[in-house]
Amino acid sequence: SAASDVYKRQRLGYIQLVWGAELNNQATSQQSQSRKITAKRGTIYDATGKYELAVSSSVEAVTINPTNISKENKEKVAKALSDIFELDYEKVLKRLNKRSSIETIVKQVEKSKTDELRKWMEENQITRGINIDEDSKRYYPYGDLAAQVIGFCGNDNQGLDGIEAKYNDELKGTNGKIERQTNAAGESLGDEEYISAIDGNSLILTIDMTIQSIVEKYLEEACIDNVCTDGGSIIAMNPKNGDILAMATYPAYDLNSPYEPHTDEQKAEWKNLDSQDRTTAMQKMWRNKAISDTYEPGSVFKTITSSAALEEGIVTDIDKQGQFCCTGGIEVAGVRIKCWRYYRPHGSESLRLALMNSCNPVFIGLGQKIGVTKYYEYLRKFGLFNKTGIKLPGEANSIFIKEEKAGPVELATISFGQRFEITPLQMVTAVSSIANKGTYIKPRIVKSIINSETGEKTDMPIETGEQIISKENAEKVLSMMNSVVSEGTGKNAKVEGYQVGGKTGTSEDGVNTGKYVTSFCGVANTDDPQIVLLITLYNPTGEGGHQGGGVAAPVGGKIFSEVLPYLDSKADIDKIM
Repeated sequence: SAASDVYKRQRLGYIQLVWGAELNNQATSQQSQSRKITAKRGTIYDATGKYELAVSSSVEAVTINPTNISKENKEKVAKALSDIFELDYEKVLKRLNKRSSIETIVKQVEKSKTDELRKWMEENQITRGINIDEDSKRYYPYGDLAAQVIGFCGNDNQGLDGIEAKYNDELKGTNGKIERQTNAAGESLGDEEYISAIDGNSLILTIDMTIQSIVEKYLEEACIDNVCTDGGSIIAMNPKNGDILAMATYPAYDLNSPYEPHTDEQKAEWKNLDSQDRTTAMQKMWRNKAISDTYEPGSVFKTITSSAALEEGIVTDIDKQGQFCCTGGIEVAGVRIKCWRYYRPHGSESLRLALMNSCNPVFIGLGQKIGVTKYYEYLRKFGLFNKTGIKLPGEANSIFIKEEKAGPVELATISFGQRFEITPLQMVTAVSSIANKGTYIKPRIVKSIINSETGEKTDMPIETGEQIISKENAEKVLSMMNSVVSEGTGKNAKVEGYQVGGKTGTSEDGVNTGKYVTSFCGVANTDDPQIVLLITLYNPTGEGGHQGGGVAAPVGGKIFSEVLPYLDSKADIDKIM
């Protein structure tokens, strides 16, 4: 009827004007098929550029277009895919029966497997509906080396931890795609359009493969020999430019299998854990203790008190005998704080001897003379109230009592390195700033970024801060640290033929826990510092005890004995080049 024709025309006009754009988009979507080509992540190199710490290998991905596979072939295809790639048959069949335009079957598979599929497709004359495309898989050639620094990626090549996460935008590149238009029946209309992926940029780290390997070897040895129940960490830093030459945490994990226990102890422990506890254990395993955990630095911190006392002119002659006198303890606001050798006091001392003896009363007295306000000013200058800003995820900050609440007892304990917490990275940065002629130096972990398209290399800036103490006073602190190693509590870190300075430390891990943190911070060579090393061992329970001089200093000596000749030979090669 006429009325019916009018209604139909009105309805058609309404659909065209109101729904037209949406329906057009739906049709385009249904008749367009797009497959992703995963970009290859940039390579991560060590500082020398010789060693590839993280690489992306070429693999392949398999997708299907369910509408392009005939009903009679679906079960046969499901069987082949599940057999070749060891998948659940029912799940694969379910995907084949979906009405979607594209479904992913497997990603990141080796070409040997996809070649099996190609052969099967040829033998069974399957020419439509199964796609084999380029893909990329992350691989770590050295397994657990620098694990907590480098981090790892997920199945989608997204960085999940460490450098991989922090520099994900640089490393990931831009995915490409393959597009084709189809008719309503899913049949192809014309050729596919191929848009290439753009590879990610590469990174050159400050980590030196040789130094990292040496550091990890002796860290593992120390943690096992001294039965360190909570592991340990070591940082090696170049004080002249802030480069982190090595950063290690024990126990480590294999970057190629980050969801599995790594050590025999972990494997035995994980057998009895439920899924939630395993997740907690994995996160603990991935944790970079060098930057994410705080601790009481103990007597290593006396280098900071010494620096402030010298800069304030409280001490001018570090060898003036009798300037201080240890009587076994000191009275602070009605509280007697003992020297560690209270049973046989050190007696008459110079500042050099006080540092060599690690005499608490001397440093408490210096703290009193400096005063809270001025002392906190030095803490700020050394960067101890802020994160260092290193380009790694999970950096923690220090925990200090607020200046206005710091009384005489609090100032006293801070002066010899207790009752506050900092990260190992903050501690090694502070000592590196002393070694950098008294000027604050910011740590860096990435040296350069290489553009994947142009090959152009962009160097990351070396960042310095204010002059904290004078060059002359910095040299005095290093001279005293040299004496600590040559004649004092750090003598186990001596290396024949090299000027090694250092300071040992022992502190309780929290109040009344019964656990200790043992540490040693070393500088070499003290006349021209090339490297600052901080060893931190958590709760050593072995026969060697928990004192820094007996447990941590020997580790420093072993590392220096291998690293210093390596740095010498490297310097000689650089001169020739």
